[in-house]
Amino acid sequence: MTYAPVVHLELHTGDRQRARAFYAELCGWRSERIDIGSGSYLALDLGRRLDGGIVECQTARALWLPYVEVDEIAAATGRARRSGAAVLLEPREGPAGWRSVVATSAGGEVGLWQPKR
Repeated sequence: MTYAPVVHLELHTGDRQRARAFYAELCGWRSERIDIGSGSYLALDLGRRLDGGIVECQTARALWLPYVEVDEIAAATGRARRSGAAVLLEPREGPAGWRSVVATSAGGEVGLWQPKR
């Protein structure tokens, strides 16, 4: 198995604008609104080699979801499932790559990301 670096950090929140303002003031993070077919997304410039974003959704409390880069999304999602993880989001293609989300009670939630090359 290869080392899987964290490549994206995504905040899921019920109040995207308040979250954006908080992190702009606290950390100096700049955001850019990205319009997509199903709505919009706030892309975050976190500095260095890590990017991020803010998603507004129905959630009881805000949470950060790290995404790790994998070589093959279907294989990595399958390994997680065989290791006892629940698959919260089956592999799904987006404009820049494929993603899935898995979770365990001991390990929390993590997103898996395979970029298009």
